[in-house]
Amino acid sequence: MGVQQEDDEKDLEYLVNKTAGMRVFKDDKQHMNYSIQDVKGEVLVVSQFTLCADTRKGRRPSFIHAASPEMAENMYQKFCEKLKAEGIPVKAGQFGAFMTVELVNDGPVTIILDSRDKG
Repeated sequence: MGVQQEDDEKDLEYLVNKTAGMRVFKDDKQHMNYSIQDVKGEVLVVSQFTLCADTRKGRRPSFIHAASPEMAENMYQKFCEKLKAEGIPVKAGQFGAFMTVELVNDGPVTIILDSRDKG
């Protein structure tokens, strides 16, 4: 989860609802038809300010739009709490820490949820 300076509570609600309801798990016909709630899965939330990188200019990413650590940690904690309130088990990394994360990725699918994309 990357938090930007302009993110607010509305963005947080949008991302929680999208995360809880997005149908990205396959049904018996191999179609993405199930949400994390449908499959009774759990979510791993890891803080990652590098998701806020602006790479449009030059060769070095800029992180000028990333939220302050205090704001980002607050949003990170709230995101986890709100997912738990939806009945979704949450595992969380240690905010701001360098971590080695292991997972099994079932398929080559990566989906970016960005609250700036809400309609």
